[in-house]
Amino acid sequence: MYFIDVQGTLIEDNTKLPTRGATAFIDYLNRDKIPYMVITNSTKNPSDEFLNYLNSIGLNIPRDHYLDPLMMLESHIDKNQKIAAYGSEPFLGVLTAMGYQLEYVTPDVVLVAIKEDFSPDEYSQMIEFLLGGAKLIGMHETTLYVKNHKRYPGVGAILKMLEFATSVSYTVVGKPSLPFFTEALQRLSAQKEGASFRDITIISDDVKGDIIGAQALGMKGIFVLSGKYRSSEEIIPSLKVQERPAEIYADMQAILESL
Repeated sequence: MYFIDVQGTLIEDNTKLPTRGATAFIDYLNRDKIPYMVITNSTKNPSDEFLNYLNSIGLNIPRDHYLDPLMMLESHIDKNQKIAAYGSEPFLGVLTAMGYQLEYVTPDVVLVAIKEDFSPDEYSQMIEFLLGGAKLIGMHETTLYVKNHKRYPGVGAILKMLEFATSVSYTVVGKPSLPFFTEALQRLSAQKEGASFRDITIISDDVKGDIIGAQALGMKGIFVLSGKYRSSEEIIPSLKVQERPAEIYADMQAILESL
């Protein structure tokens, strides 16, 4: 059974097209009826729109095999709450379309998603709201954000910076939060009754943002080098032994060839 990341794992960060072996791997899972969930931290597009895009590029992922943070947001933030949201313009548009109230005067929640060009004034505004009593929530806890062959601090890095600056702890909607993984497991259980975390192998290009948290729950981690990291030496030597992924492959094709 598998949990499979998307950006940098199934699709290229820059081209947004399938990585080597990605379509064949999904076809293999579908053909052999192997239980799996595609679990992404994507938040720039409505859930159905992004899933439709993945299908349009050859990744034949059924709707009941897919989960993203937007599908979990209502369990974290009530629509009566005022949100100071920070992220890309498409993300802010998605929130508005979902019925959330964006407010930047006295918000109840500071909600952080990804953007490569946060300004110092935005960080200052976040800090003022947090010190004024707003809650801090991240859409996910990725380590790095990759765009146009450049690497930027991910949402996880920004959350930790804000926590250090304000002493306000944060919660996470998407990966690697326990509620997100638990929801993915419940959906996987519809494919295979009695599934547990120990039955699952997670495949991702983000060790800290995905694999470490998953392995702490009993999952097996497979790290792919098709996304955030150019070599395992950029990240593996800094990890504790128990944090290191069980296996490392170049991409989805290499995993498929190993089966």
